[in-house]
Amino acid sequence: MFNGSTPTGNKDYSKVNLDDFSDDDSDLGDEGDFVQQSIRNQQQLMKQQDEGLDVLSQSVDRLGQMSMAISEELGQQNKMLDAMETDLDEAGEELDLVTQKTKELIAKAGGMSNFCLIAVLSIVVLFLFLLLLYW
Repeated sequence: MFNGSTPTGNKDYSKVNLDDFSDDDSDLGDEGDFVQQSIRNQQQLMKQQDEGLDVLSQSVDRLGQMSMAISEELGQQNKMLDAMETDLDEAGEELDLVTQKTKELIAKAGGMSNFCLIAVLSIVVLFLFLLLLYW
């Protein structure tokens, strides 16, 4: 992963000891204070970066979990789409069969003109039946 961190995001590096940088002579004065302040600033910056990396790591983990859930959902939906495609193909074949049989029926009935005559007469018979029924 990143330098100084484990895959779980825990830091694994040693802290910088400010005492290692102190000078017993105390001749440095302002320079020693500057060095110590710089080290503190660096430690603060590292701490902020570590916190940012922790947040980023958590976000990446959540994105990974979300992508796995999306992948599973897409797999299920692909299976459902395949099943629906199969059903539609079967329904299309059955519809073609019914259309073919209807064409054969019309041809056996004497063509389109006889079929229209039969349809009109059927409507007239239905109308007369309803007229007798409700009168």
